[in-house]
Amino acid sequence: MNILLIHGLGRSPLSMWSLAQRLREAGHEPVFFGYMALLQSFNEIVRALRDQLRNLSALGPYGIVSHSLGGVLARAALAEAAFPLPAHVVMLAPPNQSPRAGQLANLFLPFRWFAGQSGQNMASSAFYAQLPPLRCPYTLIAGTSGPIGSLSPFGNEVNDLIIGLTEVKMNPQDSLILIPALHSFIIHSPSAQAAVISAFSSSR
Repeated sequence: MNILLIHGLGRSPLSMWSLAQRLREAGHEPVFFGYMALLQSFNEIVRALRDQLRNLSALGPYGIVSHSLGGVLARAALAEAAFPLPAHVVMLAPPNQSPRAGQLANLFLPFRWFAGQSGQNMASSAFYAQLPPLRCPYTLIAGTSGPIGSLSPFGNEVNDLIIGLTEVKMNPQDSLILIPALHSFIIHSPSAQAAVISAFSSSR
């Protein structure tokens, strides 16, 4: 199966390279989508992603693996899709609700400059209120190695340093696969990569 890999904020397709290797070994064909939030608006990125998904869907069944912001981009691109939806979407550490860390970071000019419209969207509850959930099967994978306790902005909520478990869920009833990893490194976790492979094995 063709599987589109969508990286997170401030990263590049290279960050998904080890996962791509695992997918190849499992018999899939990874395809990369790249973007730069610093230079492109959120809407421009979504349009380019939708075009690539449309082209990929014409080749047959396909899937998506996203990391962090990549999951938000996938939701937005698929919301108005006039083409076949993916067989499965796997989201690694997705901010499916407006993340507290994003709201805090957006108070600072350097982050607003670096993250552009994409960062502003993630800090906006109004943006998430109009972003529909996925209309295809999906798997949510969350990291659990962030700090908890009185000094943590998450309190006693399990988190990956950037995203709390409640922020990973698209719907309240969603189940999560929990991986002992931090947000930026979960894509390199052997356990997370195995969970990605398993999700696509069950969707065949």
